[in-house]
Amino acid sequence: MEFRVLAGLDEDARERLLRSAHPHSYDRGEVIFHEGDPADSMHVLLAGHVSVCVTTPQGDRVNFTVLGPGSMFGEMALLKEQPQRSATVTALEPAETLALPKAEFVRLRRTDPAINRFLIQVLLGYVRRQDERLVEALYTPADKRVLRRLLALAETYGEGSRGTSPGVVVPVTQEILAGLAGSTRPTTNQVLQAAAEAGMITLGRGQVRIDDPAALRRRAR
Repeated sequence: MEFRVLAGLDEDARERLLRSAHPHSYDRGEVIFHEGDPADSMHVLLAGHVSVCVTTPQGDRVNFTVLGPGSMFGEMALLKEQPQRSATVTALEPAETLALPKAEFVRLRRTDPAINRFLIQVLLGYVRRQDERLVEALYTPADKRVLRRLLALAETYGEGSRGTSPGVVVPVTQEILAGLAGSTRPTTNQVLQAAAEAGMITLGRGQVRIDDPAALRRRAR
């Protein structure tokens, strides 16, 4: 498959990294690793979708993001002096990953300068996304945040179609969507009900079908 997240590596470096990784399979609802666990590997997601959940200072568990095939996760913890998982990653459906053990990760960093250059780009992208999310959280109304996260999920589940094709189904609960948007469950429900009444989406049990993505994008601006 095409590993979008590894596009910053040249072909030789990408092949060396993938050859050092080991395949793993996970059932729906299975935890890949818990927040606070020792960090012993990074993962490239081959199939399925996973949720990334963090614990707030108040002790609440919040879904931070949902990742689809071709994504990478777990690499940040390996860059710490005392590597420890900062989030819990759970399979939302049957999932497959390639896991690169920490020892191989360290060896590749020492022997292949391209890996370190790639990691710098990954870190820069991560910081940029965090800045964007912070600005959005501070200055964008909750209803628009909910719709923007829904559109982002439609892109993830629509295999990069940017949610432009009607009929894309986003099989996540409103609770997960609320966490992604930094909103409450009741507010998220109100926003989705209004979008459904306008004919933009169809609500189902644990899923949302995108019916009019163009109208949805206009309302999310």
